[in-house]
Amino acid sequence: MKEITINNVKYDILENVNDAIDKDVLSEKITDYFDEFDYIVGDWAYGKVRLKGFYDSNNKKCKKINDIANLKRYIEVNCAYGCRWFELKRKNN
Repeated sequence: MKEITINNVKYDILENVNDAIDKDVLSEKITDYFDEFDYIVGDWAYGKVRLKGFYDSNNKKCKKINDIANLKRYIEVNCAYGCRWFELKRKNN
């Protein structure tokens, strides 16, 4: 499995559809807000990346809207058809 380090945090790359990961852009966009999430999902539209945090289904903070088990539905409903997107899983450092 491939790995990426962004702002001194290591992530496993689970999906990288249409080469969506741009480390330079992500270094600017991924802030400490995302530190509590188990996953970060990003999709591209109009030349900009949109990020969303998700939790493991067994995380006590998990709700239906941010449950990684619902990722496929999120991509289908909230992202442009055929867009570039990625899924990163935070590694236990």
